[in-house]
Amino acid sequence: MGASGLFISFEGIDGAGKTTHIDALAAAFRAQGRAVVLTREPGGTPLAEKLRAIFLHDPMDGLTEALLVFAARRDHLRQVIEPALARADVVLCDRFTDATFAYQGGGRGFDLEVLCFLERVVQGVNGPGKPFVRQPDLTVWFDLAPDVAALRLAGARVADKFESQPSAFFARVADGYLRRMQADPRRFARIAADQSVEQVRQDVFSALRAPGWLA
Repeated sequence: MGASGLFISFEGIDGAGKTTHIDALAAAFRAQGRAVVLTREPGGTPLAEKLRAIFLHDPMDGLTEALLVFAARRDHLRQVIEPALARADVVLCDRFTDATFAYQGGGRGFDLEVLCFLERVVQGVNGPGKPFVRQPDLTVWFDLAPDVAALRLAGARVADKFESQPSAFFARVADGYLRRMQADPRRFARIAADQSVEQVRQDVFSALRAPGWLA
């Protein structure tokens, strides 16, 4: 791995089980002697966590949601993600920009061109070479049918304003994830999340072993 570290995001609708596997992957990297930063979006910094609470529970239109989540992302990048990558750490992030395109773009039907503009502005990095837009080195997408996810979530906790949306909303979210993967297939590892926990974990670890990132 290069000096800039490794950035892995985990995506999927609520109930897909992604969070279950992040800790196991962190332990595997640490066993190899890597420093690991576990974080999430929206969130990851004191400011971003405050914005997360507003984002998840207060009513607002699609543009306000997008602006809030990208504001949180900017602080997260500057305070946590970029410094960790500069230290050659492994960053494991529960959701990143693909979630914004899936939930606000797909689920809410918000303007994708505006999201693309915000993505370029917020995630722009002035590296040693030419500037670039920061993206994960790998995005692990836990693909699960919305009705199965709903059954897993039933009674698990008090739903936020996204989790309480109807199944048609999550079908659009899943389609939003699919479009993001189709636009950048080399960055994605699509995991069938309706398998056993053991099989899903095996598939996740295989996705990290293929490029030589995990022994």
